[in-house]
Amino acid sequence: MFDNILIYFVVIPVIMLAGVALCQNIKQIRAVAVVGSIALTALSVYLLADYLALRAAGDTAPMLYQGSWSWFTPLNINLAVGVDGISIAMLLLSSIILLTGSFASWTIQQPKEFFLWLILLSTGVFGFFISIDLFTMFMFYEVALIPMYLLIGVWGSGNKNYSAMKLTLMLMGGSAFLMLGLIGIYYHSAPEGQPLTWNLLEISANNAISHGWQLFLFPMTFVGFGVLGAMFPFHTWSPDGHASAPTAVSMLHAGVLMKLGGYGCFRVAIYLMPQAANELAWIFLVLTGISVVYGAFSACVQTDLKYINAYSSVSHCGLVLFAILMLNTTAMTGAIMQMLSHGLMTALFFALIGMIYGRTHTRDIRLMGGLMRIMPYLAVCYVIAGMASLGLPGLSGFVAEMTIFVGSFQHADMFHRVFTIIACCSIVITAVYILRVVGKLLFGPVQDKHHLELTDATWWERLSTATLIVCVAAIGCFPNFFASLIKFTFSPEIFTVLGMN
Repeated sequence: MFDNILIYFVVIPVIMLAGVALCQNIKQIRAVAVVGSIALTALSVYLLADYLALRAAGDTAPMLYQGSWSWFTPLNINLAVGVDGISIAMLLLSSIILLTGSFASWTIQQPKEFFLWLILLSTGVFGFFISIDLFTMFMFYEVALIPMYLLIGVWGSGNKNYSAMKLTLMLMGGSAFLMLGLIGIYYHSAPEGQPLTWNLLEISANNAISHGWQLFLFPMTFVGFGVLGAMFPFHTWSPDGHASAPTAVSMLHAGVLMKLGGYGCFRVAIYLMPQAANELAWIFLVLTGISVVYGAFSACVQTDLKYINAYSSVSHCGLVLFAILMLNTTAMTGAIMQMLSHGLMTALFFALIGMIYGRTHTRDIRLMGGLMRIMPYLAVCYVIAGMASLGLPGLSGFVAEMTIFVGSFQHADMFHRVFTIIACCSIVITAVYILRVVGKLLFGPVQDKHHLELTDATWWERLSTATLIVCVAAIGCFPNFFASLIKFTFSPEIFTVLGMN
């Protein structure tokens, strides 16, 4: 087992859990969190380099680094792992946000318990992205969700108990739909007389899920994952959860956890049931199109910085699902790039909001102003994050959204083009709330004379934000690298079934 590199994405967090549990003081806890996060980031970078080398050498297998170890033989449940370009991109995103979130949580209260739950959450995230067995994927999915209740309920702010309970109940409701869908897939995973399997690749190769069962199971799995992706009308848990969560949890929550939804919709619902996806996509296109516009409009009327970014996340994550449902390579490539872009820029937003709140003790933009001359470093970082969000060329948001819109407009029918135009309008709405906040927060008159005494970013805050900004700029300046990373994921067979290209 331990000769497979992917296993270490679970082993390292488990070692981190043990290390934090044994720590005696806050310095040791910080050291374990940072060293472990650096190890995961280094492992992700090495995996990326080795993956690209294997692809360049001619390896065209759908999943690389595959391994499978029996777990529960009667139901053919295995710890099966494997990755492609999308998985590696998500692993790299997760490790970077965990690292920067560790620095953003430098002064957290009760650090041992906090980091134990935070690392457990990240264990579920890493396990989810490397799994190709549906049962173990669902198990890691639940491991990633459960710690959110305590992280928000104990270390959150505001109406944290309500937010934690609402988030947990809605995501557990989505998990119920998902579990039923996965069980249905399992019992139709192989032709009659052959052993049933949970393995994604085997289920896809068997092509045994009938058209009728696809139409029944596809909505269950898409809704199950879509709830986590903040799909309308199941999005209401997200703004409350973001607003009450501590900084690092908001970063992981919006930056990584919500990506499990989009990743699962593609990897399970569309990959395994392409015929149903082709027939039912229009229904979910309507819902995700509403998410894109509704989230942007809602952000315009908020005064709390976290709620503004939370509704912005509803809009951007809706765009991910919207692009996936376009069912062509260009739009889906844009969806993956949008997952990376949104993960980084929303983590940057929440990190900055936490840093500003830690100084001003308010997130209400009506009570703040003139921060550009009070804390110029944090203010400039906020401007960069805002420009990435509204799609400024040279940053990640531009290449991701342009790829999505170009791919979406490839459909010649009126229905797809009308909804593409509606989704494009979200760019204008995004500009409204981003420029409103930047103008009021950074360049408006100082509202509280005590704010003149505030300090700028510390070294660990600068390191956290600078890392995220470099990554946002890297995607914006070198989009071909990331597009080539994920292009092997979209196999011709899938789009032959879908009738797309």
